[in-house]
Amino acid sequence: MASVSFVKLNAPSSTWIGGQQSFSPRYGSSTRLATRRVSLPIRAGAYTDELIKTAKTIASPGRGILAIDESNATCGKRLSSIGLDNTEPNRQAYRQLLLTTPGLGEYISGAILFEETLYQSTTDGKKFVDVLHDQKIVPGIKVDKGLVPLPGSNNESWCQGLDGLSSRSAEYYKQGARFAKWRTVVSIPCGPSALAVKEAAWGLARYAAISQ
Repeated sequence: MASVSFVKLNAPSSTWIGGQQSFSPRYGSSTRLATRRVSLPIRAGAYTDELIKTAKTIASPGRGILAIDESNATCGKRLSSIGLDNTEPNRQAYRQLLLTTPGLGEYISGAILFEETLYQSTTDGKKFVDVLHDQKIVPGIKVDKGLVPLPGSNNESWCQGLDGLSSRSAEYYKQGARFAKWRTVVSIPCGPSALAVKEAAWGLARYAAISQ
């Protein structure tokens, strides 16, 4: 699978950094977003051509990625705001509403799904991954297992989920996922410590290698 990674700056005004974008601050002025080209080797074996095709589809002009990979708990907060219980049928109905939006494929090139969503279907029995394929949207999957405290750091965290990632990814691929998302957090108020930065870089690199 192709891999998408994000680093979140855990500060009062957090910003996501992903893909080929980086920040170039200047003194006396607001932070400026700079773009640079990066060349990375692809070692995906028999999946190289498919990986390249997936990346080009996701990066197609005029379209973006839809992130509907909320955990069940987070999805429950959305449902409770309109008076609904946090049950699988309600979560399925909410995600169906999003994925069957008319014309969605005109604006969305890839959809990051939660594990539950990847295996769900519409109320008439059509798999969500097939709904996406019909709209030329690439199904993706969130593969990290969330943040836990990082021992020896300055009250910072590391992202778990590498253990068993290879076998989980193989199952996600069978279900139709063609790219994966991983995230990690760098804490600005508490650090970032050298340990946390090293752990984040190591985790992201291992995740990308396994996904490819």
